[in-house]
Amino acid sequence: MRALFAVLLSFCLFPVSLSAQVEETKATDTVVKVTDVANDKTIEARLNGIFEQVKELQEVSCEVSSGVARLSGIVPDESSREDALALARRTDGVIFTVDRIRITAEVEAQLAPAINKLKSLRTAFLTKLPLIGIAIVVVLIVIWFANFLHRQVKWFERLNVSSLTRMLLRRIARITLIGLGIVIALEILDATAVVGAILGAAGLAGLALGFAFRNIAENYLGGILLSARNPFEIGDAIELNGKIGKVAMLSARDTVLITLDGNHLRIPNSVVMNSELLNYSRNPKRRFEFRVGVSVDLELNEARQVGLKAMKASHGVLEDPKPSVMVDSLGDSAVVLLFFGWVDQRESDFLKTRSETIRIVKEAYDEAGIEMPEPIYRVHLRGGSAIAGGGGPDKPVTKPAPGEKPKADTEHDKELDDISPDRYIGEQIEEERKNSEEENLLEEKR
Repeated sequence: MRALFAVLLSFCLFPVSLSAQVEETKATDTVVKVTDVANDKTIEARLNGIFEQVKELQEVSCEVSSGVARLSGIVPDESSREDALALARRTDGVIFTVDRIRITAEVEAQLAPAINKLKSLRTAFLTKLPLIGIAIVVVLIVIWFANFLHRQVKWFERLNVSSLTRMLLRRIARITLIGLGIVIALEILDATAVVGAILGAAGLAGLALGFAFRNIAENYLGGILLSARNPFEIGDAIELNGKIGKVAMLSARDTVLITLDGNHLRIPNSVVMNSELLNYSRNPKRRFEFRVGVSVDLELNEARQVGLKAMKASHGVLEDPKPSVMVDSLGDSAVVLLFFGWVDQRESDFLKTRSETIRIVKEAYDEAGIEMPEPIYRVHLRGGSAIAGGGGPDKPVTKPAPGEKPKADTEHDKELDDISPDRYIGEQIEEERKNSEEENLLEEKR
């Protein structure tokens, strides 16, 4: 009786605490043993099921314990491993991810994405094969028409422009038509993205080429403008930046001159366009000049008449415009006369005529006894007498007897009297025209 009474008394005194302890024990056992175990298994099954559905991740396995996912296995490339890890990290309930995935070194696995891409392209090609055939036919027709238009030189000659401009227009028309055909073909294939990429690349390429080949473009444009403006023709003697020569040809990039020394001189067309150009041949009549000093004791009008008569006797000097003689200046020991004469460059060589005229004037002055003195200098010596001296010792002048022609006239070499135009430079120009592979833009003017 006493023992039973003690048990009932303890139950009555501590009923709440015992029931709470039992409930707490049941709750704790539910969280640890039931809920966590069920979540890990669910996550593991879910991830493994997803990996089995992706071809690249079929060899990847997952183990989940207390929210930690451990991935292991083999993938073909780095992107597949990143996909598996990202999928595990995004799964609800995964706290931490352990990466134990390896990338296979097998060639077949490495090439698998590329092979799959090629297979898809083959499938797309077979699907669009009829459209591809139509597009090819369109391109071939456009290319044929563009080449046909490029060969119709007479059509472009009606535009009445230079040959270089015609050539440029023919090329532009041909390239434009071919480009238009390619764009139409791409539109047939529904490759609008490719068309945009091509046009964008063409714009960027044109900008880059414009900077890279700026000088070439300037020379090419200069050739077009020179051909249109016609500042010179084949064989014209011109002076450009201090360089003198005869024009041999005008190409798309430069102007070729044959210098008076017989050398080839190439000048870029852009330089020709931006420089002062002196054309000696545009007007066939060209004036030459030279100076002669005579004694201050002479009658100047008599000296001028003798010189003028001698110039008129020269074969290459024109009568119209008339030659003339002027007093240029008064020197220390002579009066300087300035002689002017005109030459027809189509019949006489300029330099030869000038040289021959100087010779004739000199002989006429000798015959008339007109003295052409040398400079005279006086030297005063201190403590001595003054010594007067000239430019050299006096030389006796042998004059022909009256009515007798000077020896220079009787035995004169005929080659010295030749004042015909120089043919050698012209022969070089003809040889350059025949042997050059470049198109001479001056041929049509010739």
